[in-house]
Amino acid sequence: MLVENADFADLAHLAAHRQACWARQMPYVAARSALYRRLWAGIALPSRLEDIAALPLSDKEMLRASQRDHKPFGDYLAADPAGVNRVHRTSGTTGTAMNIALSTRDAHETAVVGARAQGASGLGPGHRVVHCLNYRMWMGGLTDHMTLEATGATVIPFGVGETRLLVRTIQDLGITAISCTPSYPAVLERVIAEDFAGLKPADLGLRLGLFGGEAGVDDPAFRHRMESTWGFKVRNANYGVSDVFCNFAGQSEIDNDLHFMALDVLHPELVAPATGAPLPWREGESGELVLTHVSRECQPLVRFRTGDIVTLTGTGPAACGRTAPRFRVTGRSDDMVVVRGINAFPVQIAAILNRNPALGGDYRIVLDGPGPYDVLPVSAELAEGTPAPPGLATAVEAEIKRELGLTARLTLLPFGSFERTDGKTRRVIRNPAP
Repeated sequence: MLVENADFADLAHLAAHRQACWARQMPYVAARSALYRRLWAGIALPSRLEDIAALPLSDKEMLRASQRDHKPFGDYLAADPAGVNRVHRTSGTTGTAMNIALSTRDAHETAVVGARAQGASGLGPGHRVVHCLNYRMWMGGLTDHMTLEATGATVIPFGVGETRLLVRTIQDLGITAISCTPSYPAVLERVIAEDFAGLKPADLGLRLGLFGGEAGVDDPAFRHRMESTWGFKVRNANYGVSDVFCNFAGQSEIDNDLHFMALDVLHPELVAPATGAPLPWREGESGELVLTHVSRECQPLVRFRTGDIVTLTGTGPAACGRTAPRFRVTGRSDDMVVVRGINAFPVQIAAILNRNPALGGDYRIVLDGPGPYDVLPVSAELAEGTPAPPGLATAVEAEIKRELGLTARLTLLPFGSFERTDGKTRRVIRNPAP
């Protein structure tokens, strides 16, 4: 149940709209979703969204168990199976891949909300955007393609692989924008250097880079490095949670923070990551993002823990005129590493590495066993063509200690040591205990 231009709408109007949607959605979920009937057994269901914290939280493991026991969509499928219009699958980078079912209405709402994010980044009529995400069932493929089309841009459905052909396609079609993961331009840079003599990335004429699927795009040093190489504007235009909405937040052309673009169809909350206790939705507050569908037919979720730790940076009108709340993602609860009692997130390490011009920006954190850890092991690539300056590792370790308060052990590797991928890049690798 969409509201036109919801990202600019009055917040009180949107709150009333969500309440009206919840009045229909809550009994629908209670009647049609076996998972939530079990979870809510014996609980008086709140008629008002402001009382929704009385309901228990749901999480990814519950969905995994439901799909394992009730193939293929789990017993939280609320629509008739004949009403499933499209099926996607999650990437599975944080566990078992999940089957995502969308009705025609679900798919439409997904495209419209995602287009708000992509449009805020500057994409629209007149742009030719090449979409370089995996079309093979992954939500980021066809679903993001539909959001790009909904902006009015011309979309070239390229997918992944065939990077040399991609370079020629960008040249031949006069493509002005690219949609991909933030690690993919490094693959393109390597291919251009190896196979296109005299060509520089900026020579391709791309004006806009639309990124999502991985953390790190919000880091100013990372963005500056990519913009300097490519000559395009870098936008985090594609923040989402596959089980909830493929894309519901993005940066505008003015604001660096993510705008929450789905207040007409999603109800957000913050909770304490360790306890799940509700936290106030107010500027400056940090916590785990929890989401509730107020309009979803196939697999509606209520008080779903996203695992993303966010900080609300603005709840009033933004400089771009949007009323959509702003936030930053500071990490994931499942990526958090505890080193001698200090909580650390990979994005914090990446921000320090990206500031150093002697480093290439790519890194891995390889953890052996479940912890606890006394030292954080970080392997980082040097910048291309850059020998390691004397004392570099020690200096970066000292910077990590000074800023984050934890002890790191930095191993420097030659540029190109890590495999470049056109899909999601895993930078935290947890090995089982020996």
